[in-house]
Amino acid sequence: MKLDITTPGQQLFSGEASLVQLPGLDGLFEILENHAPMVAALKKGKVKVQQRDGNTEFFEINGGTAEILHNNILVLAE
Repeated sequence: MKLDITTPGQQLFSGEASLVQLPGLDGLFEILENHAPMVAALKKGKVKVQQRDGNTEFFEINGGTAEILHNNILVLAE
C-alpha cells in the first residue's frame, strides 16, 4: 500500500507499507492491503507503520484525518 503522512509543515512519511495502525476517535484501527474505502477522523496518538521490509516506525500526531482508497492511504495530520 502507498502511504503518505503529511502535516502543514512537512511530510513525515511517503512510501510503501504492509500495515498501518491509526488512532481513531473511537480507538485504534489497522489498515491492511485491499481495505474498503473510508474516511476517518483521528485523535492525538501514534501512527504505526509496518514497512514491507519488516521495519516498524512510529509517528506522533495531534489529530487529523485519514483517507483510504484503492490501496492508497493519505493521512493529513496536525
